[in-house]
Amino acid sequence: MHCVVEAWFRISMILVIMCGIHAEELVQDDPHRDPSLCEVCKYLTTELKGRLDETGKTHDVIETGYGLDQKKKKKEYKKTELRLIEALNDPHVCEKILEYNIHAERKGSLRFAKGRSQTMETLKNLVDKGVNVELGIPYDLWDQPSAGVTEMHRKCFKIVEDYEEAIEEWYWNHQDKDLTTYLCVNQVLRKDDQECLSETWKGEKEIVKERKKISKSKKEKHNRNGNTGHHDNEKGEKEEL
Repeated sequence: MHCVVEAWFRISMILVIMCGIHAEELVQDDPHRDPSLCEVCKYLTTELKGRLDETGKTHDVIETGYGLDQKKKKKEYKKTELRLIEALNDPHVCEKILEYNIHAERKGSLRFAKGRSQTMETLKNLVDKGVNVELGIPYDLWDQPSAGVTEMHRKCFKIVEDYEEAIEEWYWNHQDKDLTTYLCVNQVLRKDDQECLSETWKGEKEIVKERKKISKSKKEKHNRNGNTGHHDNEKGEKEEL
C-alpha cells in the first residue's frame, strides 16, 4: 500500500511540473502579456537614440553667459546639456511609448510596434463594411493604448528615473558606444534577460514565414496522429483475429 501511495505521489508531482511548464509556455506565447524589462529598455533606448540622432544633425549654436559685461561663449547645440535635457524631457521620451500598439501576429518583443496591427486593421475594415464587430469596449476606445503598452509606459519612466546618471554618463563620455548596449546590457538587465535585444523586424515576410512554419507543424502533427490511428486500427484488427 505504501508503494502504491508513493507511486501516485510521484506521478502527481510529475503532472504538476508538466502543467506548470505548459502554463509558462502559454504565458510566454501570449502577445498581451506584460512587457519584460528587456522590452521596456529596448524601446526606451530606441526612442532616445532617435531623438538624439535627429538633434545631432543640427548645426545650431547657442550662447552662454548671463552678465551684461560677461563675454558670451558659443557652443554647438549638439554638444550641450540642453540637448540631452530636451531629448529626455521635452516632452518626456517615455511618452513616445504610447504610440506603440500590440501586434499579436508578431513574436517576442516585435509584438510592440507603432502603427495599427493587422488584426485591428481587419476589424476596422469589417466595421467600415457594415459588419457588427463586438470587442467588449466602445469603438472610439479601440485605438487607445492597451494594458501592455500602458505598463511599458510606466516602467519606462522608472528606468529613466533609476538610471538617469548612467544615461548622462553615456551622453558625456561614451557616445561612441551603442546606447542599448551601454544602458540595457551593461546596466539594467540580467544576463539571462537580454534575448529580446537581438530581435529585429524583417518586414511582412517574417509573418508569412512564421505562418508557413506553424501550418507545416500542424500538418506534420495531423499526419502523425493519422498514422498512429491507422496503426492502432491495424493492431486492433490483428488482436481480434
